[in-house]
Amino acid sequence: MFVSYKWLQEYVDLTGITAKELADLITKSGIEVESVEVLNKGAKGVVVGHVLEREQHPNADKLSKCLVDIGEGEPVQIICGAPNVAKGQKVAVAKVGAVLPGNLKIKRAKLRGEESNGMICSLQELGVESKLVPKEYADGIFVFPSDAPVGADALELLNLDDEVLELGLTPNRADCLSMIGVAYEVAAILGRDVKLPTIELQENNENVHDYISVRVDAPQDNPLYAGRIVKNVKIGPSPLWMQTRLMAAGIRPHNNVVDITNYILLEYGQPLHAFDYDRLGSKEIVVRRAKAGETIVTLDDTKRTLTEDHLVITNGTEPVALAGVMGGANSEVRDDTTTVFIESAYFTSPVIRKASKDHGLRSEASTRFEKGIDPARTKEALDRAAALMAEYAGGEVVGGVVEVNTLKEKEVTVTITLDRINRVLGTMITKDEVATILTNLQFAFTEDNGTFTITVPSRRRDISIEEDIIEEVARLYGYDRLPATLPVAEAKPGKLTPYQAKRRQVRRYLEDVGLFQAITYSLTSEEKAMMFALETAEPIRLALPMSEERSVLRQSLLPHLLEVASYNRARQVENVAVYETGAVYLANGENELPSEKERLAGVLTGVWHAHLWQSEKKAVDFYVAKGILDGLFELLGLTNRIEYKQAKREHMHPGRTAHILLDGKTIGFVGQLHPVVQKEYDLKETYVFELALTDLLNAEVEDIRYSPIPRFPSITRDIALVVDENVVAGELQKAIIEAGGELLKEVSIFDVYQGDRLPDGKKSIAFSLRYYDPERTLTDEEVTAVHEKVIQAVEQQFGATLRG
Repeated sequence: MFVSYKWLQEYVDLTGITAKELADLITKSGIEVESVEVLNKGAKGVVVGHVLEREQHPNADKLSKCLVDIGEGEPVQIICGAPNVAKGQKVAVAKVGAVLPGNLKIKRAKLRGEESNGMICSLQELGVESKLVPKEYADGIFVFPSDAPVGADALELLNLDDEVLELGLTPNRADCLSMIGVAYEVAAILGRDVKLPTIELQENNENVHDYISVRVDAPQDNPLYAGRIVKNVKIGPSPLWMQTRLMAAGIRPHNNVVDITNYILLEYGQPLHAFDYDRLGSKEIVVRRAKAGETIVTLDDTKRTLTEDHLVITNGTEPVALAGVMGGANSEVRDDTTTVFIESAYFTSPVIRKASKDHGLRSEASTRFEKGIDPARTKEALDRAAALMAEYAGGEVVGGVVEVNTLKEKEVTVTITLDRINRVLGTMITKDEVATILTNLQFAFTEDNGTFTITVPSRRRDISIEEDIIEEVARLYGYDRLPATLPVAEAKPGKLTPYQAKRRQVRRYLEDVGLFQAITYSLTSEEKAMMFALETAEPIRLALPMSEERSVLRQSLLPHLLEVASYNRARQVENVAVYETGAVYLANGENELPSEKERLAGVLTGVWHAHLWQSEKKAVDFYVAKGILDGLFELLGLTNRIEYKQAKREHMHPGRTAHILLDGKTIGFVGQLHPVVQKEYDLKETYVFELALTDLLNAEVEDIRYSPIPRFPSITRDIALVVDENVVAGELQKAIIEAGGELLKEVSIFDVYQGDRLPDGKKSIAFSLRYYDPERTLTDEEVTAVHEKVIQAVEQQFGATLRG
């Protein structure tokens, strides 16, 4: 909203307050003033001149030689290039020594051999935007009315000595989309009175109902419609003061009738529309919803197809206006218009917003209807417009108003206590101070022992509850006067939960050993959704997927990690080691939210490490992947509770895959991709793992306790056991540990042999066993006795024999 400082002074006394100071006060009260524009932009020395003579420049076809009276004795000669300069005109003249916007200084000059003592100016040269200049002066100089005094300050007559405040209004403050609304706001801030316009309306003895009738078939969209007839109007320019006020507000002047409707829109916030009565085509106005496929040509000469969602003003047969948005070209006011029908109505916001959006039309009228206008001023604005048309268009107002009024406005009353206001604001505002604020706002109220019962005026449609009144009191009391206090609370340092801390440990460990973190989509294709999943459920499909490749929520992290590896390999990155921690999604049936379970997955392919100076390379294999996980389990304190079991899984190599068990429960797997899957992803030998991270991190572990370094020597015994080739080394190791008891501290495999020296179906597994007692030195006899128990245990359980 652009607010003219000089125009605002007509409604509220601004004595002693500059435009800049007023902007600061309005901003402090809660409405941001985005800028204060000085319209003259530094111009000075521009006066009204009278063109006494005009003749063609002897040496230039497009220049005129003018003799101009500027009110300083002898007329001066000025060379002018405007095509519309003519004898007898009153024009804006920048005298010698004048300054125009852009710091352009006017000097005496010779143009094609002829002396020029000044410059006849267009509005654009005086700083007015081209889009705001009346069309008849868009390509030439501006011509003042004939009664403009010669030598007078042209900038003052053009209102360019004004300043304009640009208000950045929030949607709830539609009351300030008018000069009167802003005046109420400013008066409340300054504690001064509002002076409303005086309406001097004179009607003739005719009856408006003899000219026009009104019927509203959509009262839910248009509960109030009123109109007047003004006849014998003479279309011409509006008075200069009105034109300049419209331009200051960002509206281009057109003619006296149209300018008056726009002026009232800015003054009252009430959109009006003027129809050419003789072009309406009937004596009837019918307001209704449009018919599907119905068309109208609007004032911008665009043919628009309507739907049943749009409200139209019709002549009983065809639309003559798109209600609240734009009039129709078939009934527009033109130069030959003599009788005008003025419409003033209250349209509900939703129907106007729908039409504005559907047709891409955002007008000053639609903006106000969308945000809500004050229905109490609908007929007052109509009377004011009719009076101005009688005064400035020579019209005659026909007696009476045509009206349809089904509006049922309920009076809004809010009751609030002084204690409630102070408790919310943290203040000690007195009862008298609140009463003064409400009086300045011109809110009617009663007060009884600290309880205020407030009747909200219809112009303030944003106020309906206690909190709205509290806000009004706060902003007019002064936000800067509200006490500032620090919250009183016990300070507690933030920290990670145990789960979060462990997850961070996991990520740091994997990055330390050489893996890079990846973050992939949670959405995948239906084909890949359940690949590698530790648990499966019915796929969860999106209602509106972006593509088939992103249509289902994942149940495993590995498919997308394999795509990462494939993507890198396609770009000559042969050695890939990536991991991801993220959620998978498992359906729980209809009307139930899916379960989110966190997983840890990794993909390894290529060379794990290379010592080129030693001609040594280590390719990724099963034991690299398993070793990474072993280190992770050790970090988490779970080594003794983890078990690997050979497994067969879909999409995995049948002989190089193992399930991972925690306390006997399967929590994941590790192994090589099946060669077919490797080929599909265009990968070489690739190893993967996936773990149920939630189970892993939620496992309870004992606190780490210090164990002193043994002071007594240990004894190591190595054994090579020949067993059937289907015996699992891990089971054999477990049996050895159980048989060894407390003295057997460490068991490790150091050799596996299967070849010509052993019978078919047999293999040899060599173990190193370390015995010691932290409290004493063991004798050979004690170790031998325990060692014999170990050998007997493996013989009985697995049929193992010592290899000779």
